[in-house]
Amino acid sequence: MMPRERLTEKEIQVAGLVWQGLTNREIGRQVGTTEQVIKNHLRSTFDKLGVWTRLELAMYVASHGGKEWLQDTRPHQGVDSGYGNEAEVQGDFRNGEREANGKKIA
Repeated sequence: MMPRERLTEKEIQVAGLVWQGLTNREIGRQVGTTEQVIKNHLRSTFDKLGVWTRLELAMYVASHGGKEWLQDTRPHQGVDSGYGNEAEVQGDFRNGEREANGKKIA
């Protein structure tokens, strides 16, 4: 099983929003939950992907295809934790553009 396949839909959504440069508070507002719940999703995502920081997570997403990685529709074992409608994850960049391993990240 690939590491991405271990993530829930909510964890993938949160990873994408981190990649775009949103703060935990902004992510919580966008997905309709608290900042603490977002921190819990990130902790779980970090463990599953083997990263330690938000920057490493953003670099991981970027180096694995960025927007395409987020939109990968292959079935996976994760379970959606269900906080209402899923927000559309966009590939645009906030607060300027940065690169990691030749890939643009937020």
